[in-house]
Amino acid sequence: MIIRKMFKFENAHIVRGCSTVKCRSSLHGHSYKVELLFESNFLDKGQMVYDFGLMKQNMKDLVESFDHAITLWSEDDTEYIQDMKKHSARWVELPVSPSAEQFSRVIFVMIEKLLSLTSTVNGEKEVKLHSVIVHETDTGYAQCFVEDAYSKEMGDIDLRKVKFSDQVVKDFKDSELWDKLLREEHFINPKSV
Repeated sequence: MIIRKMFKFENAHIVRGCSTVKCRSSLHGHSYKVELLFESNFLDKGQMVYDFGLMKQNMKDLVESFDHAITLWSEDDTEYIQDMKKHSARWVELPVSPSAEQFSRVIFVMIEKLLSLTSTVNGEKEVKLHSVIVHETDTGYAQCFVEDAYSKEMGDIDLRKVKFSDQVVKDFKDSELWDKLLREEHFINPKSV
């Protein structure tokens, strides 16, 4: 069975090297919709694959770290990166360009890592991240599957190279969320929130 949880965020970026002149040369924003699709052949004690309420915790914070932020590519012009960081309290720096395709890959790797480190307490069993869909517009989206997330041909998604501004980290419910994820500390889902 597959279940889906959708999140939304507003974000600005430039996608260097793309075909569209406006997109590659001008800062612009989108109202993103992100769908996290999970799968399992089992149901928990509540007869659910994974309680949607549990996704409103750390998963939500990771996806919404991009909300009202500018996303920067670490390989972009150094002066541009410094200026954006200087003038925006909320920013995220990625080791890949912030296209919808790369957003879907980065979010997949972040959520899959979090899921792998999360201990469940309500009988959830063999829950896997099926895919991540990032809608950049009403008519266009990118969908990432596990083989895409870890494809070297599409660029390495090393979570240690993902950087969040102090304000983004401050807005996490658990200000150590990202550090814990990188240290591979375990998280425990409560029975109720």
